[in-house]
Amino acid sequence: MSSDFSPDQKRYLEGFASGLTAARAARGTLPKGAAEPTGPDAVHIKAQDATVAKGGKLADQEKIKREQHPFDAYDRLKSQARNNEAPKPADNFRWRYYGLFYVAPAQSSYMCRLRIPNGILKHWQLSGLADLTDRCGGPYSHVTTRANLQIREIEPKNAIEVVEGVMDLGLCTRGTGADNIRNVTGTPTAGIDPQELLDTRPYAREWHHHILNERALYGLPRKFNVGFDGAGRIPVLEDTNDIGFQAVEVKGGFGVEPGIYFRLALGGITGHRDFARDTGVILKPEEATPIADAIVRVYIEHGDRTDRNKARLKYVLDAWGFEKFLAHVEEKLGRKLVHVPAEAIAPRPAFDRTAHIGVHPQKQVGLNWIGVVFPVAKITTDQMRGLAKVAQDFGDGDIRLTVWQNLLISGVADARVKDAVAAIEALGLKTEATPIRAGLISCTGATGCRFAAAHTKEDAEAIAQYCEPRVRLDSPVNIHLTGCHHSCAQHYIGDIGLIACKVDMGEEADPVEGYHILVGGGFGPDAALARDLYRDVKAVDAPRTIECMLKGYLAHRDGDETFLAFSRRHDVEALKVMFKAEAGK
Repeated sequence: MSSDFSPDQKRYLEGFASGLTAARAARGTLPKGAAEPTGPDAVHIKAQDATVAKGGKLADQEKIKREQHPFDAYDRLKSQARNNEAPKPADNFRWRYYGLFYVAPAQSSYMCRLRIPNGILKHWQLSGLADLTDRCGGPYSHVTTRANLQIREIEPKNAIEVVEGVMDLGLCTRGTGADNIRNVTGTPTAGIDPQELLDTRPYAREWHHHILNERALYGLPRKFNVGFDGAGRIPVLEDTNDIGFQAVEVKGGFGVEPGIYFRLALGGITGHRDFARDTGVILKPEEATPIADAIVRVYIEHGDRTDRNKARLKYVLDAWGFEKFLAHVEEKLGRKLVHVPAEAIAPRPAFDRTAHIGVHPQKQVGLNWIGVVFPVAKITTDQMRGLAKVAQDFGDGDIRLTVWQNLLISGVADARVKDAVAAIEALGLKTEATPIRAGLISCTGATGCRFAAAHTKEDAEAIAQYCEPRVRLDSPVNIHLTGCHHSCAQHYIGDIGLIACKVDMGEEADPVEGYHILVGGGFGPDAALARDLYRDVKAVDAPRTIECMLKGYLAHRDGDETFLAFSRRHDVEALKVMFKAEAGK
């Protein structure tokens, strides 16, 4: 390129030429002999080119990424904000790279999702988020099933202030939507859990910063989840992630040094009816980031870029098998992975399905964590500021979000627990929950998501309010409500799972909101997909239906049998008979 051009002009012309080439390739018209793509986006361009060369048609989202990479379009996002302009579909996809989802027609506004590694933030960050939310969104936030926060009701004019305001707080929103690696989850009690094998915080943090600083890891064939479980008391659901790192103790005598390792699981996506499967691979904790990087790069090169429904890592594994996939990972790494037989792994400590709620002693003598209950994962900005103050005044200043849609305040001294609980209750929140509400999980639902077929949060609250005074449970029952096939609330792993639908009311009436109801899902050592039980239950009838299911369980269980064990001991037809008997009472 001529030396008469300034460096900025050269970069502009290079980008312009690259954009023309990308657009031609997306249309399948890449000129013969075109220059080999270079730079951090080259791996994606080459994968797209290979798809086109084989006669495939790129999905619309792949074309959008090629026409203009979202990270090269920030000025247009700023322009739209100045004009309070809603994005057109292509930009709605692009702005998800900044964590912004325009959710019309459910709400004529953006939702913004954050990135909080291991789900842990400081009290001043939570308080700052509350102030930012008050200025720019609705006066509340939602805790998600990735131990994360969502800010909602953001007018387009406030989009930039939210994205940059989050960064000013030492957090970020980068890559929390679209075809990117989502928020990195880890054990919420990392570093304070009496039974943990490993503190996941440094490994989740390292992977988090690796993602942020490697542009090549954006623009995957589809979204990607990574979870780190340190074997603490609160489950992380790492087996629902594309990559699950599970802390294990490896016994001696199997050709490796005994000690604490991560066991590698791949391909979790319960919305597509699959858990992450054990690969037989173990790795030293400090190897997690380079191995995850190699896995993602193999996926980038070989994931499906034509069919969005078949684009997740699971489908590469289904097509290739684990042996072939891991061989490609080893090629990227330049070395072999370490395999051990299942019998080399010591039994892991059991998790506690209630440890995310209430007061629990930490490994540090005299200190406790307190789990706070949120009504269907919603917390007001006043409550955010109040909890931040509780963490500052009574705890160690940390706020620990969980995948169970609540948070923990850690480092509370024994002598101060009573006062901390009183301060939490003064905010209109609780630290105790019934066995129904403790495991009640809900996605955003039709109130804030255009895909949802029912108002899941409202219906979840209705189920809890109806069933709590009528059913006396002595062990937790997880009830998951999800609004659509994306299964953000993971209905397949609930003891009871509900997925929204429209119930046909005949030719003379419009369809009404309702649910298909499933039973017997689980995770971890109890991992299994829930089975279909009922179809087309009207939303207004769901509370009574759940009541009959719970009462049928109590009437027919064997001793103190859990709901999960009870539901798996009987086939679906037998369960229907028992539950129907309760409906007649």
